[in-house]
Amino acid sequence: MSHATTYGRTVLRAPAKATECTTLAWSNTFTRELPGDAAVEEAPYAILEKEKSGEQTVDIPEVLFRASREVRGLWSWAVAEQHENPQLVSVSPSGAQLVGLSASAFWRDADTAAMAWSGSTRLAGSNMWAHNYGGHQFGIWAGQLGDGRAMSLGETVHNSCRWEVQLKGAGPTPYVRMADGYAVRRSSIREYLAAEHMHALGVPTARSLSLVFTDREVVREERERGAVVARLAPSWVRFGSFELPASRADHVTTKQLADYVIRHHYPDITHNPYIQLLERAVASTAQMVARWQAVGFCHGVMNTDYMSLLGLTIDYGPFAFLDAYDPDFICNHSDPSGRYAFNEQPRVALWNLTRLAAPLAALINQSADPSGSEQTVNVITDALNAFGPQFSAEYARVMRRKFGLFAVARDDDVDVVVQPFLDLLAEAGTDYAFAMRTLCSVPEALSSNTLDAVVDGLALRSQTIACDVTAWKRRVSEYFTTVYGPRLERESADATVGERMKRENPNFVLRNWVAQDIIARADKGDFAWVDQVLKLLTVHAFDDHAPAGMEDAEKYAGPVPDWGEGLQCSCSS
Repeated sequence: MSHATTYGRTVLRAPAKATECTTLAWSNTFTRELPGDAAVEEAPYAILEKEKSGEQTVDIPEVLFRASREVRGLWSWAVAEQHENPQLVSVSPSGAQLVGLSASAFWRDADTAAMAWSGSTRLAGSNMWAHNYGGHQFGIWAGQLGDGRAMSLGETVHNSCRWEVQLKGAGPTPYVRMADGYAVRRSSIREYLAAEHMHALGVPTARSLSLVFTDREVVREERERGAVVARLAPSWVRFGSFELPASRADHVTTKQLADYVIRHHYPDITHNPYIQLLERAVASTAQMVARWQAVGFCHGVMNTDYMSLLGLTIDYGPFAFLDAYDPDFICNHSDPSGRYAFNEQPRVALWNLTRLAAPLAALINQSADPSGSEQTVNVITDALNAFGPQFSAEYARVMRRKFGLFAVARDDDVDVVVQPFLDLLAEAGTDYAFAMRTLCSVPEALSSNTLDAVVDGLALRSQTIACDVTAWKRRVSEYFTTVYGPRLERESADATVGERMKRENPNFVLRNWVAQDIIARADKGDFAWVDQVLKLLTVHAFDDHAPAGMEDAEKYAGPVPDWGEGLQCSCSS
């Protein structure tokens, strides 16, 4: 419970100044169509408008909004807290466009934007809520979890696309458990940049809108300052959103949620709806994780409450992009067993989908014709068994492009071309992003007899701790001349294919050491660098050099500093 929580009237936030960046047309469906928290049945701001008392309070005990408690519905009304000295740090231009806003509008009135998008003032018409869900955490059922520090401002539709807008770090909700409802600057910088960077890399993801720093003191391992991220997704429904009501034998609510998701996100589903819903979740999750593996992304906390039903990367916590290519890399130092290690991600994704299948099983059984548990088991098994082939197909598709194999798809490309190269990288501990970017220069090197320089460059960006470097370089050269080169020839590819490959293999990647460097600069007061790096990691991620005026960022494509190699983070944020 927050130190400010009381059993008296709840103080609400004052209206935000009406500007271009604080005006959205809300079209909420989640709270209108799905059962919520019976303890507070009406939105507090709706009550305030009815009372017309002139005061900014409602006669609801604040404890109902701020203190952890069990909730039977799928959501609870939420009230953001006032934050001290909010400062606008960054706005994503493409994120803003998704909801019909512009980044320039935020900066024209930065103080107003900071107040509104930290939750310190209320956007007109917004009635905030927090999602309720459960989940398996590190393989163990954890019961009710929910959004302890994320509040949905509402849903808005722009260009026929629905976006649910959330503030993360705006204060505690009934799902706060033993935490405080806030977020610190370091984790907020990471999540804000990661979502937009992943989108630029072609990975399905939630999106970022804005980042606001506050002067709120937040205690983690040490005392830090707070921040609030405004983030976007078509829906924040998770696997755990289905698991929680099913764990309570509340099949009515489970069905309502499934029908809601189908109605708003898969309206083309017309028959056998619940098995098709599972099939869509399997397909979208397979695609997402395949792209994680291709770009070298390690999520770190693949609990079922972190898994989006729509197959989006969400909740960027202790994530990492690979430095040295190490299939066993663990990015979360709270995961000593390596459950969520890089090479375990596909397996865990399928395990999580199996957990999702359990609450849907009862619905599938009810809708089966003829109904029967054996038939239900069979159709669910078929749906889950599709994960492996779908993952493999998407991984092969993406990796072919990264290897410059644009014209011809061979069934053995991953086994014959891709995996042998990755094995060489793993043996020497070669920088993954650098190696894939270097691959872009190999077609030209093969035609100009400059392959030795390319191989030398790979060796220089390798750890080679337990590796005979001379022998390794010879085998890399042999791979390029006897495996990769002949496969390129089947493409009828010329040396110019390398330029096309550069659009598939980023030069600037948000590795943990890069994120830490950005955080360190922000800690010293260089807030503008966050906004500049956002542009680098989105617009210029595939460029050969950092844009003019950002020469300091050139190092982000360079060697990993000794202190940054394999840097791990924790779940503490």
